[in-house]
Amino acid sequence: MGLGPSLKSRALRLLALREHSRAELVRKLSRFEKAPGELTALLDALAAKGLINEARVAESVMHRRADKLGALRLRAELQQKGLASDLIDASLERVRAGEFDRARQVLARRFGAAPATEASERARRARFLISRGFAADVVRRAIDASEDVEDGF
Repeated sequence: MGLGPSLKSRALRLLALREHSRAELVRKLSRFEKAPGELTALLDALAAKGLINEARVAESVMHRRADKLGALRLRAELQQKGLASDLIDASLERVRAGEFDRARQVLARRFGAAPATEASERARRARFLISRGFAADVVRRAIDASEDVEDGF
């Protein structure tokens, strides 16, 4: 009967791929735990060595995803990773100031420079930005601004 990789090697393999929160590791590794408390002890040891760091997880998500997503979607992704709400709030505070500019960039990458003249096209663009997690007021301003640029205002 093959034993397969140890719990520690599984955890280290996951951490080598990308930053993982403690909650993610529990979710992914709990089925491989052979004795009660084994996973908790392992995760405590990895955290003590600095291999599990919630702040690095948040920073990694923000680095990879902030240029494509709005604050609402970023918040959802960080919550899904099991991060503390104060860490999530602090991470989002840094990107909130540029939310409007990011929405305009996402809109331009997806739809180009052509303005949305018809109501159906404006609605399509708004749905796209909302699905990316941008707030409704930011979506409206970004769509209006993209039209103002084309009109020469």
